[in-house]
Amino acid sequence: MINTGLTYYFNAITRIVIPGVLFCAIAGCNNDINEIRALTSKSNRQEDRAEDVTIINSKNGKLTMRAYAKEFVRSSNAKFAYIDMNGSLKAEFYNDSSGLVENTLTADSSRYYEVEGNVLVWDSVKIVSKKGETLTTSELIWNQGGQKFFTEKPVTIQTATEIIHGTGMEANSDFTQYQITRPKGTVQVQKGELPQ
Repeated sequence: MINTGLTYYFNAITRIVIPGVLFCAIAGCNNDINEIRALTSKSNRQEDRAEDVTIINSKNGKLTMRAYAKEFVRSSNAKFAYIDMNGSLKAEFYNDSSGLVENTLTADSSRYYEVEGNVLVWDSVKIVSKKGETLTTSELIWNQGGQKFFTEKPVTIQTATEIIHGTGMEANSDFTQYQITRPKGTVQVQKGELPQ
């Protein structure tokens, strides 16, 4: 036998009390939109940070670059997202076929722009090739897509036989070919040849 009085009482509670509780809960939610915006603004987002980081880059399963950074800071709240590698950077570029180090780059500071694929290095920039040639400059850009180094700043390249100074330079990734935009300095040539 069903107790109709209990059923009626339960239905009355369901129709009156539950909507009333929900109304009070909704009415009690009173957040200022400016407070919400301040809490969720880009400036309040934390940056990713790490120390003593090793970054490895490969192509088709072969190691192309290994970089070591003292401090790694990823900032996604900038207009163009970037990663800072501060406190000295060392990057080794590898030969695709032999797997040996072709050249080594060192700098005090660097910034990697993720979308563009450009790495900007500055302050005490130095590249040493496996042949012992050395490039020094104050700023250098590595374009990942084009696999090239370039700069508009003054550069010095020292080989076993010559020292070349200039302003502006472009070089391939293994530093076997380079072109200085406005060169100056002494170049050793064979007798009867013109410098190029």
